Amino acid sequence: MVGRAHPNTQGTSSTLASSSGQFLSERYRLPEVADFAICGNQSTHSGFFQFSPEITCYGQCSSGVPSEDLADLHDASTHISCKDGVVQASFDPAQLIENLCFERYVDGVSGGGAPATQLIRNLYYLLRPAMPVFVRRHFQALYFRGRIKRTFPAWPVDTTVESIHERMLALSMRAQGISRVPFIWFWPNGAPCCTVVTHDVETSKGVKHCPALMDLNDSYGVKTSFHFIPEQRYQVSESVLAEVRRRGFEINVHDLKHDGHLFREHGEFLVRAQQINHYVTKLGASGFRSAIMYRNLDWIGALKIRYDMSVPNAAHLDPQAGGCCTVFPFFVGEILEIPTTMTQDYSLFHILGQYSIELWKQQISIIAGKNGLACFVVHPDYIATPKARRVYSDLLCHLSEMKAAMQTWIALPGEVDEWWRQRRRMKLIRSASHSWRIEGQGSERARWAWAVLDGQGVRYEHPAVDK
Repeated sequence: MVGRAHPNTQGTSSTLASSSGQFLSERYRLPEVADFAICGNQSTHSGFFQFSPEITCYGQCSSGVPSEDLADLHDASTHISCKDGVVQASFDPAQLIENLCFERYVDGVSGGGAPATQLIRNLYYLLRPAMPVFVRRHFQALYFRGRIKRTFPAWPVDTTVESIHERMLALSMRAQGISRVPFIWFWPNGAPCCTVVTHDVETSKGVKHCPALMDLNDSYGVKTSFHFIPEQRYQVSESVLAEVRRRGFEINVHDLKHDGHLFREHGEFLVRAQQINHYVTKLGASGFRSAIMYRNLDWIGALKIRYDMSVPNAAHLDPQAGGCCTVFPFFVGEILEIPTTMTQDYSLFHILGQYSIELWKQQISIIAGKNGLACFVVHPDYIATPKARRVYSDLLCHLSEMKAAMQTWIALPGEVDEWWRQRRRMKLIRSASHSWRIEGQGSERARWAWAVLDGQGVRYEHPAVDK
């Protein structure tokens, strides 16, 4: 569809502003990248446009008028040039990536980023305790299934951020006159992708099920992270916490009260953040996930955590619309965001009505195709029945087989955090023999690979996976 012409592009000379290639270095840890220049006068407002027909972006643009919704999108890919080591574009690619990761686009696809409205949310939580479970699930299924039809973010996994990175890397290579470039591979020991399994414990029933769940996980060689609610819902004994740690599982904090109000108002959030920080220290935790995946990354810095896991990839089945549109971790200041990229077990069972791992396998395939992170939320509360437990056992079996075939690295969230921080500080250095070596803490587990021009994008020549 032809976009609307931007008035600043007609009969006027272009202005140039520099745009850092740091977004490429952050993702790939490249030895060098091309310079980026933004051409023309940027639009006064942000909106949707295309970067080639298959990539939807949100931000400012000088070559056409960004749209307030997903209709009549201008294609900015026709206004890009690559020469003399410089990529000239009508937009700032770093801005586009940040806008997606921080979900700044949600007004255009959902009518607002709040979970419905404040009134509806408050009314729901007021009435929720009196609602029979089957009534609650019926209304949830009716409400959320319609969202799957939305074209953006893509369902069941959105990889727009990956597509922007790959396309901009290809343009950087063309500007430099090269057909391939070395980079530090995404995961340790050359693993093709990563898998993380987490457990949000929502009720006292879930707490009681934790030992049996650890037994089941261990039977398949899959270590996981348990996230406990500090206040009101239940009490977790020190003996349970000690057993989780002793067996090599991880403990993190799950909200404060799980009442849906953590991000309701900034002042209240700051008060609750102090309480959460107390429990982070008390439990010896490093990570956090909010209740019901409510989130605001502009506020998250008040939490004294190393990593957060509150942002879904594509939030079609979550009360708060949006999604970060990436299958890789990313930094929010000094906090690492480990996005939840897989459909939650509750949504799979009670909204979609599916008791198989076929959707999960489809999502894993998409994520593995981008060499990304498959992050699961499986609740001890919802897999206690034989039917649900059988599905989770099938998932563990599938993940165990992938691990045995060296098709994934199964890690704890803390291990992902440690690796991503180490990789962020690594450097790729050309050696005297014109080969490449990696320097920095943790480099003994790092591998380098080639990104090779392939049409409008790139393909990766993977490093060998260590046995």
